[in-house]
Amino acid sequence: MRLWDKDKKTEDAVMKFTVGNDPAFDKLLAPYDIIGSMAHAIMLGQVRLLQPEEVQQILKELAAYYPATKDPAFALDPDDEDIHSHLENYLVNKLGDPGKKIHTARSRNDQVMTAMLLLMKEELRLVIEDVDALFHTLVDKAEALRAFLLPGYTHTQVAMPSSFALWLGAYAESLVNDLHLISGILKVIDQNPLGSAAGYGSSFPIDRDVTTRLAGFSDLQVSAVSAQLNRGKMEMHMATGLSSLAHTLSRLAADMIFFMGQDLNFISFSDTLTTGSSIMPHKKNPDVLELIRAHCNTVMAMPATLNGLTANLVSGYHRDLQLTKELLVPGISKTRQSLQMMALMVAHMIPREHILEEKKYSMVFSVEEVNNKVMAGMTFRDAYREVAREIETGAYQPSGETEYTHIGSIGNPGLDRISEKFQVARDTLQITPAEKIFEELKHYI
Repeated sequence: MRLWDKDKKTEDAVMKFTVGNDPAFDKLLAPYDIIGSMAHAIMLGQVRLLQPEEVQQILKELAAYYPATKDPAFALDPDDEDIHSHLENYLVNKLGDPGKKIHTARSRNDQVMTAMLLLMKEELRLVIEDVDALFHTLVDKAEALRAFLLPGYTHTQVAMPSSFALWLGAYAESLVNDLHLISGILKVIDQNPLGSAAGYGSSFPIDRDVTTRLAGFSDLQVSAVSAQLNRGKMEMHMATGLSSLAHTLSRLAADMIFFMGQDLNFISFSDTLTTGSSIMPHKKNPDVLELIRAHCNTVMAMPATLNGLTANLVSGYHRDLQLTKELLVPGISKTRQSLQMMALMVAHMIPREHILEEKKYSMVFSVEEVNNKVMAGMTFRDAYREVAREIETGAYQPSGETEYTHIGSIGNPGLDRISEKFQVARDTLQITPAEKIFEELKHYI
């Protein structure tokens, strides 16, 4: 039964269209809706809108049902419009009148927002764990390959000496910047909307600070109108953080695809991590990296899509907001898969040695020759022109030696400093696991 059913049946076509893909995504919200409902029930008991025994009954039934909602086979009943109807109907069937009281002082609007934000926080916690794993894989690989040089490129043309440590360390540091952005996003989404009801509060004497603490939020979305205005915008913020990570991953994937082409052959992978061709027996295709790049490019489009969905809505709830779930949830999954697969590929990447000893890369040392002349007393511009003439006349004979000492260069990639920066960023992202919040609510009474 739907929460808003009265005495008239809605057309089947209307129901099918308005429900849309919600059942598939709502099953993912189920554990978080239980957490929000448990916090709400405890608060209702504290303000005497529920009797202590009713709170106990509700908590017991929700806690008992929680494991079932974590099962991949969990599904909504066909007659339930969404997870919120499903859980209320479950409580009514189990408890009778106490189950009918769980919706007191809340609306599906703040109920959905609460469950969605709890899901977003938990998924963000898992994303951060994946980032942590990839970061350390990049740094460990960089440390192992400190002595391996390769050409750096500008305009996709050979430019200056680089190294595997410098290249991999760059992407590790990019993840640090991504975490700084995500830290700010976490502050925005870690605010409790429960109690804002349909967007204008409630005449019941509820205590929203209680549900904020019980549901594990760090702050309260104070204005009921503001809470509703932020629906959709919160998802856009989350998508922005994922988009930043996706940008890092997409560019790293593009580099690796470029580097493993037969013309360069800077890196390779075992046959177990590549795919073959149906007609070309020599092929070792970087399908994993290409799919990482493609998935990440779709994730990067999410903020714009979510912004377009919500930007011109007047204040208050609109059914348009239902579609945010089916945009964001798959994007979270794509981001996590891409992080995990990139860690696998980096860990098993095989570099080629002595790349810069090949004659075709001799031009990468032109800047070194200019710098050597400057160190010998020539002005930079004169040294530049002299080396340019040597290249033009065929007199250019680079030594092939490099002397880099400053931090962030091939001689001193600064991996320790990058690791310190990562830890500082990581320490700002402490998110209580949803399972721990549930256990605390389960044992509250």
